[in-house]
Amino acid sequence: MLWFYELFFPVVWIVFLVYWQIIWARTARGKTTQRIEPAASRILRALAFLIAVALLSIPRIPLRWLYLEIWPSGIWPFWIGAAVTVGGLLFAVWARLHLGSNWSRAVTIKQGHELITTGPYSLVRHPIYTGILTGFIGTAIALSQVRGFIAFVLVFLALRAKFRMEEAWMRSQFGETYATYAHKTAALVPYIF
Repeated sequence: MLWFYELFFPVVWIVFLVYWQIIWARTARGKTTQRIEPAASRILRALAFLIAVALLSIPRIPLRWLYLEIWPSGIWPFWIGAAVTVGGLLFAVWARLHLGSNWSRAVTIKQGHELITTGPYSLVRHPIYTGILTGFIGTAIALSQVRGFIAFVLVFLALRAKFRMEEAWMRSQFGETYATYAHKTAALVPYIF
């Protein structure tokens, strides 16, 4: 049964990433891109994600303090983390499907870009980021080690930089309509932030 606990999170994340690629491939030929973020910011974000994944998946990095337990590991942190991770990733998938052809990997403005404010976008302005961050925090809870929370912080910082750029572009594209939406809808955590 130990194999289940060792493989659960890698399998969940791999299934999520494979599904993400499949839905990207199905909608990649959507709307024409009019404006795209610089390659440097995309590369930095990818690097932050790679470091976070390495922190979570490499069994022995030669920095012992990364493996310090924040609380005792066990069955409860595992299952709480598993529920949080799966819930977060399902929320991200819902948001991605709801966004449809307006989605892209990089920050973009597309021809005929629509402002989506329904479904998960009625709860938060960036539900995909909320879901992915929730997935990382759930994984960190289950891992119970410093490295899990460092991975979460890295992903948070990368996505925060992306959503700030996205916010500026959406304000310039949709003006007062976006300002009103942003005023009444939290960025990442419903009713809070």
